[in-house]
Amino acid sequence: MITTAPTTQKGQSDANQMCGTEAFVTDQAGLYPSVQEGDDKHKPSGKRVTFPSDEDIVSGAVEPKDPWRHAQNVTVEEILSSYKQACQKLNCKPIPKVLKQIQELKDLTQRNECLDLKGEKLDYKACESLEEILKRVQFKVIDLEQTNLDEDGASALFDMIEYYESATHLNISFNKHIGTRGWQAAAHMMRKTSSLQYLDARNTPLLDHSAPFVARALRISGSLAVLHLENAGLSGRPLMLLATALKMNMNLRELYLADNKLNGLQDSAQLGNLLKFNYNIQILDLRNNHILDSGLAYVCEGLKEQRKGLVTLVLWNNQLTHNGMGYLAAALPCTQSLETLNLGHNSVGNEGVHKLKDGLIANRSVLRLGLASTKLSCEGAVAVAEFIAESSRLLRLDLRENEIKTGGLMALSLALKVNTSLLRLDLDREPKKETVKSFIETQRALLAEIQNGCKRNFILAKEKEETEQKMRQSASMAEIATEDGTREEEEEEQEATSEERVDKEGESPVPPGTPPSPGRCISVSSPGRGHKIFMVTRVESPPEQQLLKLQTSAPAAGRQTKEASKKPVDVNPPVTQQTQPPPTSQTPSETQQTQEDVKESVICVLCVVSVSCGQELEELLLEASLETGRDAP
Repeated sequence: MITTAPTTQKGQSDANQMCGTEAFVTDQAGLYPSVQEGDDKHKPSGKRVTFPSDEDIVSGAVEPKDPWRHAQNVTVEEILSSYKQACQKLNCKPIPKVLKQIQELKDLTQRNECLDLKGEKLDYKACESLEEILKRVQFKVIDLEQTNLDEDGASALFDMIEYYESATHLNISFNKHIGTRGWQAAAHMMRKTSSLQYLDARNTPLLDHSAPFVARALRISGSLAVLHLENAGLSGRPLMLLATALKMNMNLRELYLADNKLNGLQDSAQLGNLLKFNYNIQILDLRNNHILDSGLAYVCEGLKEQRKGLVTLVLWNNQLTHNGMGYLAAALPCTQSLETLNLGHNSVGNEGVHKLKDGLIANRSVLRLGLASTKLSCEGAVAVAEFIAESSRLLRLDLRENEIKTGGLMALSLALKVNTSLLRLDLDREPKKETVKSFIETQRALLAEIQNGCKRNFILAKEKEETEQKMRQSASMAEIATEDGTREEEEEEQEATSEERVDKEGESPVPPGTPPSPGRCISVSSPGRGHKIFMVTRVESPPEQQLLKLQTSAPAAGRQTKEASKKPVDVNPPVTQQTQPPPTSQTPSETQQTQEDVKESVICVLCVVSVSCGQELEELLLEASLETGRDAP
C-alpha cells in the first residue's frame, strides 16, 4: 500500500529519497506518476501508480536538432526566394546589395568570402529577414560596419551568427547604439561559437554596464584570437574588467586598444598587470592614448616578464619623453620575444635615444624599430647608427620626420657598411636645409648610399636563404646518409664551395652607385666636389702621415684616433692599390677578426661624425675636401 506524502518541503525531500515504488503526488499531470484510487473498499487509502508513454514525456523542442537542415542541397534560387518571402512577410524591402551578393555565390558547400552589409541601415525587421540567408550559407567575413544597429537588431543578428556559426571574422564597427542587450548577445556569441576568430568593434562604445558581459566571455573564450576595441571608451572600470579577465584567456593573440584615452595611472597599471600574467598576447597596440612616462613605467614592469610572449608593442603618440626611455631601456634586455617596437610621434629626443641605445643593443630580439617624428637630430642619428653597427638582427628602421642632416646621414651610411641585416631604412626623401648649399648634394648622395646598402643586404639575405634551402634539400637526400665518409667529403666540398662563393662576391665587379663591400673599403663621398671625405679600410699598419691627416681633418677627435692607432683607419687611400690576402690563406678566425676590426674602425669614424654634428661640421668637411684636393694627382 502506498501512502500520500505530506506537501511540505521536508516531506518532498523525504519522498525523493524513497524507493522506486513510492512517489510524491503532484497536480502536474503527465510529468509525474499519476495516482488512482484502488477498488478495494476495505482499503480506502490504496493507490496505483501509472507512468505516461515515452512519446508524451517530451512535448516539444525550442530549437531544431540540426541547424543546417535548411542548407542541404540548397540552390541560389531557393535562397533568393526564401529571403524575398521573409521580407514580404515582415513587411520590409529586400536589400539590393544582398540580392546581388547572393546571386554571385558559386559554391554553397563551403564558406563564402564575405557578406558585405557595410553602410546599410539595418532595423529589426531587416535583421530578422537575413536569417533565411544565414541558415543556408556560411561566410568567412560578415561586415556590419556602420549599419545603425539598435539593441533589438543587434541581439537578433548576434544570436543567428552564434547559432549558425555564420562567420570567422565579424565587423561591428561604428555602431554606437547596440546598447546593453546588444553587447550581452555579442558576449554570448563570443563565448558559445567555435568559429569566430576575429571581432572588430572599433568606435562601438563598450560602457560600464556592458563591459561585465564581455569580460566574462573573454575569460573563457575558446576561439577568439583578434579583438579590436579602438575608441570604445574603455578608460576606467571597463579596462579593469577586461584586463582582469584576459589574465586567464589562453587564446587571444592580438589586442588593439588605440584611442581610448587610457591614462598613465590606473589604466597603465592594469595593462602592466595584464602583461605580467598573460604570455599569449603577441600584439598590443596602445597608440594615441595618454600613457605618459609614468604609465610606461607600469607597462615596462609587465614587459620584463615577457620572456616568450609579446612580439609587437605599439606606443605611437602617447606623450612619452626621454625620461620614459630609461624604463624601456631597463626592460628591453629582459624580454626575449619583442620583435617590433614603435615609438613614433613621441618626444623621445636625442637624450632618449642615447638611453634607449644600450637597452636595444642588450636586447638582441628587436627586428623592427619605429622612431618616426621623435624629435631626433644628427646627434640622435649617430646614437642610432651605433646600434645599427652593433645589430645583427635589425630588419627595418623608421626615421622619417626627423631633422637628420648631413652628419647624421653620414653616420647611418657608415653603419650600413658593417651591418648586413638591415633591409629597410625609412628616411625623408628630400634633403634638409643646410647653410652650405653643396651639402644638399652630399645628403642626396648619402641617401642613395644608404638605400644601396639596404638593397645589398636584401640580396645577401636572399642568397643566404637560397643557399640554406639548397643545403637542407641536399641533406635530405638518401645518398648522403649511406656512408659517413661520403657525408664528410660532401660537407667539406660544400664548405669550400661556400668560401669560394663569398670570395668571388668580394672580388666581383660592383654596379655603379653601389658602395664597396665592408671588408674592402668604407667611404663617404661628396660628388659635388669629386673628393673623398672619409675613407676607412683595413691595412696592417697605417702610415703615420695618414694618421696625422685624420687628426688634421678631425681635430676634436684627435685623441681618440691616436689611442686607436692600431686600428685600421686611413684617410683617402687609393682604392686601386688595395691588396687582399689569398682566400685560401685566410682562416675563419682571421676573417672574423677582420670584420671586428672594420666594425671598430666604423665606430671610430662615428665618433668623428658625432663631433662633426655640431658647429664644426662645415669646417671639417671643407678642410677634408681641400686637403684631399691638394693630395690628389
